[in-house]
Amino acid sequence: MKKLGFGLMRLPVTDKNNEAAVDVKHVERMVDLFLERGFTYFDTAWMYCGFNSENVAKLALVSRHPRDSFTLADKLHAGFIDSFEDRDKIFNAQLEKTGAGYFDYYLLHGVETNLLAKYEKYDCFHWLQEKKAEGLVKHAGFSYHDTPELLDEILTKHPEIEFVQLQVNYLDWESEWIQSRACYEMATKHGKPVIVMEPCKGGTLAKVPEAAEKLFRDANPSMSVPSWAIRFAASLPNVMVVLSGMSNVEQMADNLNYMESFQPLSEDEKAICHRVADIINAQIAIPCTGCSYCTEGCPQHIAIPKYFSLYNEDMRERLEEKGWTVNFTNYENLNANFGKASDCIGCGQCEGVCPQHLPIIENLKKVAAHYEK
Repeated sequence: MKKLGFGLMRLPVTDKNNEAAVDVKHVERMVDLFLERGFTYFDTAWMYCGFNSENVAKLALVSRHPRDSFTLADKLHAGFIDSFEDRDKIFNAQLEKTGAGYFDYYLLHGVETNLLAKYEKYDCFHWLQEKKAEGLVKHAGFSYHDTPELLDEILTKHPEIEFVQLQVNYLDWESEWIQSRACYEMATKHGKPVIVMEPCKGGTLAKVPEAAEKLFRDANPSMSVPSWAIRFAASLPNVMVVLSGMSNVEQMADNLNYMESFQPLSEDEKAICHRVADIINAQIAIPCTGCSYCTEGCPQHIAIPKYFSLYNEDMRERLEEKGWTVNFTNYENLNANFGKASDCIGCGQCEGVCPQHLPIIENLKKVAAHYEK
């Protein structure tokens, strides 16, 4: 299997204020191109694209291509189960929504400190093995955002798990919070292949500071900025697939060009990635990946990732010279459809589900202070 996977999470939309309004025809072109070039791995989940990703998988992929021409991954998230019966209720709905008949890869979604107890309470690890025995799941694994120590405990307790999905990228490789390197090494220690998520950190590594981009261009002017991030993750020997949340045909074409006959990074190229990470870390204000887990349950309907993205852009500007950026207008435009940053009531649900463990409430205060003067 080629090392690039298509993450059906950040799909093109016909309405930028509605992530469920997926442009299916555009996705069909992307799916066709992906398969034509010999790539086969697709990844979806219950809540992706405003709970519409699985439907799109059926329309753009499953109903249009032979079932043995692709592999499909789906996930069970603890946030949507509150009984033993809910496990099958969600799983059966996913089979219906995707029309896949079975899942080649199925994951417990976000097996970490705040959700692990629920997965254990409802015996989800054993339940997943039962799905394998029934032929409804081919390979069982879980996605993970937490410490390498907890990962060690989980894999020791559940050796039946076949693979782990981890956030791995050059910016988080030595991160105190994400610990990409340490978690990757722990999965490798247990002999579990790694599927990589967030290789470009939600687009952060697709648009890097000018000084960082110059390092890449000087080293290899033919390679795009995001290609360095994808190749960094794919160069790790225990990585099975690198997921990319491609949002248009152009992004996909770029990825396919260098991943079709993939060449791992040299040691010198890896060193350049680490130098770029140092530059970015010196400038980034809020390390949000834009996964949007925080927005689904927000009672104030605040566009948290969108606001953080605007804020990060502005923090890279020389505001003392400009005083104003177009993002002030962009923020006001978003306010027409979403709650303001200052509307946050501090309920904390967002922080409870944030894979990056960000202090979202405090960061929203910074956003409000910046844009709502």
